[in-house]
Amino acid sequence: MATIPQISRFPVPELAALPEDIRARILAVQEKAGFVPNVFLALAHRPDEWRAFFAYHDALMERDSGLTKAEREMIVVAVAGANGCQYCVVAHGAILRVRAKNPLIADQVAVNYREADITPRQRAMLDFAMKVAEDSRAIDERDFAALRAHGFGDEDIWDVAGVSAFFSLSNRLANFLALRPNDEFYLMGRVPR
Repeated sequence: MATIPQISRFPVPELAALPEDIRARILAVQEKAGFVPNVFLALAHRPDEWRAFFAYHDALMERDSGLTKAEREMIVVAVAGANGCQYCVVAHGAILRVRAKNPLIADQVAVNYREADITPRQRAMLDFAMKVAEDSRAIDERDFAALRAHGFGDEDIWDVAGVSAFFSLSNRLANFLALRPNDEFYLMGRVPR
């Protein structure tokens, strides 16, 4: 009999043992997606941090913005690729494929966004996101000017930076935990449902 691989280096609490608010959110995600993404279970090891993490996630990823939801996922995938985060490349790559309605885009962005089939505006967005993730101390007014030349306003620029910075944190947590991507993510957005 095959063993089920662990999803985290740390103990994963049973759903029934979780605080009601966390359990309710996880069950809502399960109902919508058809499965529970492993990140929801692994981070529930520390409930207060789970709440803070998902509150900030939602504030960045669900708000009205000059960035589309697909563009936000594109940032996540590019940053995760640079940070070597398998979980986020796989999970958010699936979401990017679905939101962009493009089965190829996530792999292209994860491996080398500079060669991906994206717009010049998106390339400028990812150039900035990568600078936030890899060398934020070097950001200067030229970076803002480059984004403004592509129609990004100050709030959009904050969104790009916020998503990049938050998912750099997320990538480090996922790598530290050895967080395993759910099998369901691999085919999402690649084959018809």
